[in-house]
This record gives sequence, C-alpha cells and structure tokens, in this order.
Amino acid sequence: MIKPGLLTTVQDLGRFGHQAAGVPVAGPMDAFSHRLANQLVANEPDAATLEITLIGPELEPDIDITIAVAGAHFEVWCDDRPVPMATSVRITKGQRLRFGKRIQGARAYLGVAGGVQTRPILGSRATHLVSAMGGHEGRALVSGDRVSVLPSMQSDSSRRAVGLTLPTGGRARLRVVPGPQADWFQAEAIRAVSGVSFRISPRSNRMGYRLEGPPLTRVRQSELISEPVCMGAIQVPGAGEPILLMADRQTAGGYPKIGHVISADLPLAGQLAPGDFIEFATCTRQEAVTALIARERQLLRYSALKDAS
Repeated sequence: MIKPGLLTTVQDLGRFGHQAAGVPVAGPMDAFSHRLANQLVANEPDAATLEITLIGPELEPDIDITIAVAGAHFEVWCDDRPVPMATSVRITKGQRLRFGKRIQGARAYLGVAGGVQTRPILGSRATHLVSAMGGHEGRALVSGDRVSVLPSMQSDSSRRAVGLTLPTGGRARLRVVPGPQADWFQAEAIRAVSGVSFRISPRSNRMGYRLEGPPLTRVRQSELISEPVCMGAIQVPGAGEPILLMADRQTAGGYPKIGHVISADLPLAGQLAPGDFIEFATCTRQEAVTALIARERQLLRYSALKDAS
C-alpha cells in the first residue's frame, strides 16, 4: 500500500451467525458492487475485496494479478493507462494502480482474482472498525501495509459488466416498508416522510447515517426492550432524528424502528456520503420482493453470459 486513501478496508459479505453473542456482522456497504467485483475476477461472492471510500488508494502489487473495480465511479490508472470500471484488467508486478478523481458514488470495491487473504475471525475477513475485528489488524489500511492475495490462473481475457446505477446529484430515492414499531408514531407517519429530503449528517459513519430533516414524533413514549436490528432499519431516538443503520451496525437496539429500507435499495444507500440526501418512498412487501428478485437477476444475467463465453 503506497497511499491508503481516506478509508480503505478489507470486506467480505460479513460475519453472520454470531449476533446472538453480540458480534456485529460488518461487511460491504454496497454488497451488490462487492459481489460484482468478485464475479468479474471469477471469485466466489464472499471473497474479500477492498472497500474504498471517497478518496482512493495507490497500490503496487508484487505479483501479477487480475483486478476489477465496481461501485463508485473513480478515475483509475495503471501507471499511465486508464482502467475502465466494472472490467477485469491484468496488472503486472511493479505497476502502480492509482485511484484519482471520484466522479459519482461514494464507495468502490477492488476485487482481486483469488481474493484478499487476511486471517479469518469467526469465519469472516470483514473489518469491523469499532471492535477492531477482522480485516488487516482490525483497522483501515495505512501506507506500508501489505495484504496477501492467492495466485490466480485466470486467463488474460477481459470481462465486462454493467454496474449499479449510482445516485445522481448526491441524492437517492430509497423504498421503505413499515417497521415493527411503526404504530409508535403519528398515524401514517411513514407515509408522511415520503418525498421529504433528509440530509446525511457529518456525524454518520459505517455504523449508521444520522438523518437531518423534519423530526418524527412519537405517540408512544415508553421504552422499547432492546431487540435485534439489521442493516436498513430506520431507528428513531426520542428527539425524533432518524438513524439509518448500515453495515457496522450494533447487534441489538432499543430505539423504535419506523421502517426498513428494502434490500434491493441498500446498495444505493451504501453509495451515499455525509452531505448527500435521501428521499424515502413507501412500498409494499410484495414490491420489495419483486425489486430484490430484479436486483439479483442483474448478477445472474452476467453470470450466465460469463459461463456461455
């Protein structure tokens, strides 16, 4: 690692199966782009990638590797040669891979054929920053760090795909379904926030986005017994400022949840940054299932094309 960028971490699909013991899941903020980067270099979906946030790194491999970058659109260079997004590219030992200007989106995923190899913790290489667990010493990468990859026999033929449609103008429309405590709020509160823009606060991070906008008023003021939470839950503390839980969320929480961002739209949420805006739109559970099937078919269509070639 020559330059680390703003926040570059090792992530796989997450540390599932241990939340009952208080172990967070972590994983990518945009799982769709993480999986696509892995597909492009013929990895399994849960292989570890590098998640790159806002400002990209500069790296120099000490073996020949095949890489692909998916997610946020950056200017990427291999020495003086531009590297296209969502395309597998062969890089030889000693060449410099450099991320330049960020054009759209917030997080890119660097997939490497063979996968990034760090020591698994509880079956996962995902970095959870708050607990300093997983990844490379439980932290973001810094200059001078070295991470291993498995040597790959992948051919030199290039693979291309269509990546995620990124939010434009720093705004995303996220569909939500009512949460388990929707009745704790004013009648039709979840519908009332539809079309309202919430700004992502500078106090946001991989754990969650604090949203600045009209307060969501409770009609029930009693305390909630802590219960499991998941990525996409919209918690509302007593002051009425909602929090959208993200990849590094805690395992349980005691704030009522007015709604959940649907799984198909979580990758869009992962491509937002502090200062960007979210507009919520309600949908039915059937619409959420249909949207998730369509999202998964994006990856399945590319897999079918790749296998046919």
